[in-house]
Amino acid sequence: MTAATLSLLPVFIALGAWQWGRAEYKQRLAAEFSAGSAEQQPLGTRPTATLSRFAAVEVRGQWDGARQFLLDNRTRDGRAGYDVLTPLRLDDGRWLIVDRGWVPGSGFRERLPEVTFALGDGAAVVTLRGRLDDWPAAGLESGRAAPATTGAWPRVTAYPHVADIARALATDAESAPRVEARLLLLDDAEPNGYLRAWRPFVKGPEQNWSYALQWWSFAVLLVVLYVVLNTKKRELS
Repeated sequence: MTAATLSLLPVFIALGAWQWGRAEYKQRLAAEFSAGSAEQQPLGTRPTATLSRFAAVEVRGQWDGARQFLLDNRTRDGRAGYDVLTPLRLDDGRWLIVDRGWVPGSGFRERLPEVTFALGDGAAVVTLRGRLDDWPAAGLESGRAAPATTGAWPRVTAYPHVADIARALATDAESAPRVEARLLLLDDAEPNGYLRAWRPFVKGPEQNWSYALQWWSFAVLLVVLYVVLNTKKRELS
């Protein structure tokens, strides 16, 4: 029993501390998300990596509605679907990937949603507003699936790297596309989008605080049981 207690006690304490740290991280993320919308600013020629995460920006460019990506493993209210990622050619030639929102899946992997009808004339220059965000990251590299570099569009991908997107967009005329390091989350008020209502996380820090208290409660209970059971043994002896 002593060995079991000494083994489990630090595990319970560490798990509680990890969950508490996750809660504090979400608090900071929420604060950054709120601060990012304080002032709209034109992106211009600045790289997205030089601006803060969740910065609200205005961009100009041309849609490439013929070559879109469907970001897999995205759920809303328990329903599986995709985020629609559409390339936007900025005035200076860079590519900015715009997350136009979430669409539900059909339930069949081979039947992809129709996402091109609302874009109109791809030659038109449009002005968009949104906020910058990092690309979603997988917990393990095995969870990644780079988009295909050949075949029909749209192309399904899961947790891609920017280099994966660049390879998929490469053509004979543009062998090394300059893809921006961050996504643009299309503002809720902008047209040509799907379900958005952006938020920095799915579940708030309250859940992590609850988990932390549970793990620490297990640690306290373990100590109490150890003391009680060993005290009884000494009395009987």
